[in-house]
Amino acid sequence: MNTLRVNPLSIITFFFLFSLVFSGYAVAIEESPEATATRLQDRYDTIHSLTFDFVQTTRGQLTGRPKKGRGQAFFVKGGNDLDIPGKMRWNYSDPDKQVLVSDGISFSMYFDSLSQMIITPAKALQHDLTYSFFTGAGNLLQDFNILPPDHQSDKTEQTKVIKIIPKAKHSQVASIHLWVTEESLIRRIEMLDHFDTLTVLNFSDLKVNTLDPNDDALMQKLFNFTPPDGTEIIKQ
Repeated sequence: MNTLRVNPLSIITFFFLFSLVFSGYAVAIEESPEATATRLQDRYDTIHSLTFDFVQTTRGQLTGRPKKGRGQAFFVKGGNDLDIPGKMRWNYSDPDKQVLVSDGISFSMYFDSLSQMIITPAKALQHDLTYSFFTGAGNLLQDFNILPPDHQSDKTEQTKVIKIIPKAKHSQVASIHLWVTEESLIRRIEMLDHFDTLTVLNFSDLKVNTLDPNDDALMQKLFNFTPPDGTEIIKQ
C-alpha cells in the first residue's frame, strides 16, 4: 500500500491558509489580488478557532503515483499577544491513520502504519515562515508577494484566485494558489514546492470560532495525543 507521508511544514502552511477563510465583504468583480489578500488577513486577525474536513492530493516526479488523503483538522490561535501559543491537530483517516498535533509546546507526528511517533519542540518551528502564520505572528501582505493567478481560466464566476510567493526564500514553498469564493471562503489550495511537487487541498464543512480556547478539558482532549502501546517514540 502507498502510504501518504505528511510533510509537517507543508501541513503548517496549509493550516495557516485554512485559517484565512472568512471575510465580511463580498468579492468585487474587479477586485485586485492585493484587495483579496487584505480582506483575508483582516478576517484572519479576528479568528480564534477553525475546524474543517479536507481532501489532499499530492503528485510530482518525486512522489511516484499520485497520493490521496483525507481527514479533519482543528486549529486554535494563540492569545495574549501570543504569550499563549497556538494549537493544531490534523487527523488523517485515509489512506491510513495519522495524527499531527501541537499543543504549542511540542509537535508530534503519529503514523499508525509504522507504529511510530516523532516528537519535536514546537519552538523549533517558530522561525519558520508558515508556522509563524499558524501561531498568528505572520502577515500575509508583509511576508508574501501577492500576484494574479498563473492561469486566468482557473477563475470562475464564484471564485477569486490569487497567487502568493514568499518574499524570503522558503525551503518548502515555491508558490501557492488560493481559490476564494464570493462568500470569502477558501475552498481550494494548490501549493508547489521547489521540486515541482504539487499538493492540492480541497476542504469543506468550515466552522469558525466554534472551539472555546478557555475550555481546558476540550483543549486537553484535542491537542494532546497518547499513541497505542508498542509505538516507537522518536524525539528530535
